[in-house]
Amino acid sequence: MSVLFQPFAQRSLTLRNRLVVSPMCQYSARDGLPGDWHLVHLGSRAVGGAGAVVAEATAVSPEGRISPEDTGLWNDAQAEAWARIAAFVRANGAVPAVQLAHAGRKASTYAPWLGRGAVPPGEGGWTVVAPSALAYDDLHPRPQALDEAGIAKVVDDFRQAARRALAAGFEIAEVHAAHGYLLHQFLSPLSNRREDRYGGDFDGRARLLLEVVAAVREVWPDRLPLWVRLSATDWVEGGWDVDQSVELARRLAPLGVDLIDVSSGGLDPAQRIEVGPGYQVPFARRVRAEAGIATGAVGLIETAQQAEAVVAAGDADLVLAGRAFLRDPYFAAHAAQALGVEPPTPPQYLRGW
Repeated sequence: MSVLFQPFAQRSLTLRNRLVVSPMCQYSARDGLPGDWHLVHLGSRAVGGAGAVVAEATAVSPEGRISPEDTGLWNDAQAEAWARIAAFVRANGAVPAVQLAHAGRKASTYAPWLGRGAVPPGEGGWTVVAPSALAYDDLHPRPQALDEAGIAKVVDDFRQAARRALAAGFEIAEVHAAHGYLLHQFLSPLSNRREDRYGGDFDGRARLLLEVVAAVREVWPDRLPLWVRLSATDWVEGGWDVDQSVELARRLAPLGVDLIDVSSGGLDPAQRIEVGPGYQVPFARRVRAEAGIATGAVGLIETAQQAEAVVAAGDADLVLAGRAFLRDPYFAAHAAQALGVEPPTPPQYLRGW
């Protein structure tokens, strides 16, 4: 029996299997509104058999977008646009999820195929914010350091975005605290040089994420899971590391976090990542074992056998795949077939299997 294709229960939800579509930016929205591209992109992965489908990093405020083409949940029109997508994903057997995000100093950049670096204000760009006035690199602008009023606004923006995500019909919310975006910027001593209560030692640097999670959980029902994506390490000496990630996960669990989605990197251009198949799985294993919380593994897990081995070994509870689902919307169904399991597929497609 395949363990990858065993159901996974959290709170009131049950995922039909443990293979999840990782959140992947599509840079295809206008004014934060998801459209037909998002319906087809996310909906086809649900039709293709995934246990859950996580919508891309969705900005909690206009200034929190990575690019002008990012999706958002800072107004009700965006929630209404997401509603048909979440409903379609759910109707086709997958759990609809959304990643709530703020890009911080990595905001206001071009979509990857449109250019590099910061979008000028005259072309739709905006002033970016961060824990400290330190640019990501020479192509990014020097951000404004958030004051406490600005930090309070960030917390409330996450709260209100979570409220809209619920209204849109999403059933899992994931707080994005990885890949060098705002909440990760607060966590890492490489980007957080503050001397107030949101900087300095581990407690200070972790404060904003803990406040955001508490605010989201205030409006996110007890019956629904809450996840957090972390970069387990910055891959830079003196930066955020897996030991701190384990300790942070221990503190997140009592706040109502159900799973840590374990990734890495993205904070500093000096990173030296040791890339290889499943290269981030050991981080998920450590967080799961030492913090006593469910984890998701992600990163170059590209075959059914790889994904099966991760779950069978107890390294993680779920496998989140990105590139594999980009290449093949039916990656989950094909993985089931490879593992000798009846593919999860809608009745309209049964003849094809």
